[in-house]
Amino acid sequence: MSTNNNSSEKSRSTLRKRGIYLLPNALTTAALFAGFYSIIAAVGERYVAAAIAVLVAGVLDGIDGRVARATNSQSEFGLYYDSMSDLISFGVAPAVLMYSWSLHFLRDIGPAAGKVGWLAAFIFTACAAMRLARFNAQAKRIDNRYFQGLASPAAAGTLVATVWFCVQQGLSPQSLAWLMALITIVLGVLMFSRLRYYSFKSLPDAEQRPQGWAFILLLLFVLLALNPPLVLMLSGALYVISGIVITLRGRQQRRQRRAQVDRQD
Repeated sequence: MSTNNNSSEKSRSTLRKRGIYLLPNALTTAALFAGFYSIIAAVGERYVAAAIAVLVAGVLDGIDGRVARATNSQSEFGLYYDSMSDLISFGVAPAVLMYSWSLHFLRDIGPAAGKVGWLAAFIFTACAAMRLARFNAQAKRIDNRYFQGLASPAAAGTLVATVWFCVQQGLSPQSLAWLMALITIVLGVLMFSRLRYYSFKSLPDAEQRPQGWAFILLLLFVLLALNPPLVLMLSGALYVISGIVITLRGRQQRRQRRAQVDRQD
């Protein structure tokens, strides 16, 4: 009798473990679906839907990692599957959206300008791929408080929010093509840069968080309700700039420490 009870408990435990491992991978699959849908929508000239799909993929990507850590269900399969999903959702989809909406107009200027258009989109995708490869290679050796290089969901979110804002305002994608090419290349290069960006993975416990966080979150939700693309675009721009500030400040502090050590010697 006890043997049967033990075997049933083991089978239930196995099912629970399978369920735990399935949940983060299901969220990753949902993020991949959103990224793939964004590509289809961009090709069909439904640019706002394509932008929103990438943002939805970003939310799902943030949830699946936290679910995996909370349930202690991280695995190498999950890590690599998440990276493949990220490459589609935050590397290919935003580049296709930007090219379909604006960059393809550079072909009207001339063959060379047309090449700049699709090369800008390729640079973004390639830098996203290299950043993800570097992240996987350094996963066990990096400081969890910071990302090395702009995270691909943040770069993709900033890019698609810019498209969404411009479409909302009725701005001409043809007249903005050169500016969009520059923004696309800069965001791509920042992904593979060595700039440090705060990861938000090491937030203090709920008891240690200041009450001001609740007000900030409330204000953010209100602003998002008023004008989502503008708030998302500005938030992305501020986060992009924050990495430059953090890196420069860190270098300055290291120089000051070296100077103090030299004076003491």
